[in-house]
Amino acid sequence: MDINKKSVKDIDLQNKKVLMRVDFNVPLDENSNITDATRIEKALPTIEYILEQNASLILMSHMGRPKGEVKEELRLDPVAKKLGEYLKKEVKKVDDCIGAEVEKSARELKAGEILLLENLRFHKEETKNDEQFAKKLASLADVYVNDAFGAAHRAHASVSAITKYLPSVAGLLMEKEIYFLSNLLKNPERPFIVILGGAKISTKIGVINNLLERVDSMLIGGGMVFTFIKSKGIDIGKSLVEMEKEVEAFEILKKAHNDEKDLVLPVDVVVADDVNKNAKTKIVDINSIPDDMLGVDIGPKSVKLFLKKIQSAKTIFWNGPMGIFEIDKFAKGTIEVAKAVAANKGTTVIGGGDSVAAVKKFGLSDKITHISTGGGASLEFMEGKSLPGLEGLEDK
Repeated sequence: MDINKKSVKDIDLQNKKVLMRVDFNVPLDENSNITDATRIEKALPTIEYILEQNASLILMSHMGRPKGEVKEELRLDPVAKKLGEYLKKEVKKVDDCIGAEVEKSARELKAGEILLLENLRFHKEETKNDEQFAKKLASLADVYVNDAFGAAHRAHASVSAITKYLPSVAGLLMEKEIYFLSNLLKNPERPFIVILGGAKISTKIGVINNLLERVDSMLIGGGMVFTFIKSKGIDIGKSLVEMEKEVEAFEILKKAHNDEKDLVLPVDVVVADDVNKNAKTKIVDINSIPDDMLGVDIGPKSVKLFLKKIQSAKTIFWNGPMGIFEIDKFAKGTIEVAKAVAANKGTTVIGGGDSVAAVKKFGLSDKITHISTGGGASLEFMEGKSLPGLEGLEDK
């Protein structure tokens, strides 16, 4: 996938009104305080760059899944407040994203000022990629910038349809995401190792099929392991399995074997009698899971095997934990893999989702070359799919 899109630095923004799609879908507590502002922080370089160009800036984002209705608890007021604190200036906020009041606020916006529109998903037209809705958004500005990689795989009005009505370019975060992920697909320094985990194989099959031929080793952990094991006719006790994916799992194993690809499954697992912190656990061979227990983490022999591969790698892509890491006694495999990836001196990329939560939990974020802001988007990109949020951006 060769992606070479214009960025915000490739066009003249002097005295322009810029409409920028950001991903401010941040978690809030019951008092509407933001509990993790990473997504706001990641957008700051693009925001600051645009304001330095003597432009005025209109920001738009979604939050949560209000399904086309106004939900008071999903208003973006806490975001406007937080962003204002970061920028040390007022962030104006309107109570809708289209309509006369919004148009007036956008018109009156002066160079260097910022306006935040209300949650886009309060309108059902947003998720329907409605052209009229996109046109109304586009009418507010001269230029469109997409810096919301986390939403780039969604064909929504503010991501996709809007690019028909304004000159459209990538923000600096979007540009960085494209750079790191496309390099993994095009030109990784070898050995190139991919580590995949998480509960479900169904969300990873496309990625496995696209990457298997490109990698030097693929390490598989997490709940998805058990669908592979079951596909070989081996009992997995009460472990998670996606029965409808067994045939595809077996085909992947067969292809890896026939093509002499290094697809590495765990050799041992931690099993538990229940999923809670007081569960009884033991370590068993992957082929000897007791009927009344379920796999919750990779075992110590598997950790050793995985670490050896990780230590030799020059490029690593990791998506998905090795076990149920939210429970401390099931987190050892994920911790060891996270530490090894963080210690690797090559290029290390984490593809969003739970792996990001894991490296944050263990305080290793600053040791990773690139942490993607979009779990679903990075997986679809690595699958080789075309992302709606990139398609409409202008080519260089």
